[in-house]
Amino acid sequence: MALRRLLRKNLFEQVSGVRSLSTVAGEPIRATLFPGDGIGPEIAESVKKVFNAAEVPIDWDEHFVGDQVDPRTQSFITWESLESVRKNGVGLKGPMATPIGKGHRSLNLTLRKELGLYANVRPCYSLPGYKTRYDDVNLVTIRENTEGEYSGLEHQVVRGVVESLKIITRQASIRVAEYAFHYAKTNGRQRVSAIHKANIMRKTDGLFLKCCREVAEKYPEITYEEVIIDNCCMMLVKNPSLFDVLVMPNLYGDIISDLCAGLIGGLGLTPSCNIGEGGICLAEAVHGSAPDIAGKNLANPTALLLSSVMMLRHLQLTDKADRIQNAILKTIAEGKYRTGDLGGTASTTDFTKALCDNL
Repeated sequence: MALRRLLRKNLFEQVSGVRSLSTVAGEPIRATLFPGDGIGPEIAESVKKVFNAAEVPIDWDEHFVGDQVDPRTQSFITWESLESVRKNGVGLKGPMATPIGKGHRSLNLTLRKELGLYANVRPCYSLPGYKTRYDDVNLVTIRENTEGEYSGLEHQVVRGVVESLKIITRQASIRVAEYAFHYAKTNGRQRVSAIHKANIMRKTDGLFLKCCREVAEKYPEITYEEVIIDNCCMMLVKNPSLFDVLVMPNLYGDIISDLCAGLIGGLGLTPSCNIGEGGICLAEAVHGSAPDIAGKNLANPTALLLSSVMMLRHLQLTDKADRIQNAILKTIAEGKYRTGDLGGTASTTDFTKALCDNL
């Protein structure tokens, strides 16, 4: 019960500073929606139904993945889609699949680079009523989103030898460290752990740690520690409660955030939100597009719904966020309407209807 009260109080805490896009004269807030592909359109439809049932004042500006590469973005994401997010300042994204080895830019990488989405925030909380191997998991991963090994700078040196460049800059490292400590202070978190491999990559990860230490000095009330990436993985599996807020470069964040999602039941239960310069917020479901079950009414919309809750908190629509969040927790805890990935037999529409009934 204590965990349930904690979740009701602060589940998916404030993900940015103060940014209010309150309605003006009764006008709804304009938000960009990327339904994505695969199961994306189905789970996006669930979000729209739940928002309607909760009377959330959101007017969706929908944008779909193109079928041809836009030369202005070098990917299937169009320039008009990017402009929509820039104009609205807030959006929600379903899963998007990028074909492997096709030579064009990743859809997710395009969004992060073009919109300057420098921090990926992924809270991992045990959900009441859904039992996993771990109890009372309560941590947040904050991943630098723009550089590292994901800078995309690769070339062939000679035949049979390729090289990939890892880019770490002071600007990006300071920015994500500042965000991590600001997040911790804003949400009453006690500890920030910088995850690294500076014992081997002394220049790149060494610069990242130097920036984290510099920022940590401004927050003496928050405990700061540094943990090597491989040891971090072991400690998370042994005892997740050792961690509170974790901040790390791009590749490590990709791995660790998925590991943490596994502690609470998987990516289907894990929300995510990207924060960019100027206060842009793009919430997203980070699981795959699951083409094998697309169109079969079997998808679990929980991750996208919980991500939409993070978006509502960013917009300071706290009452609406609380209502939807509590309905999600209640529906899952009751156990009657769970999708196949959660051990149940409910369809996407069954789960969505049950959630709306619990609002």
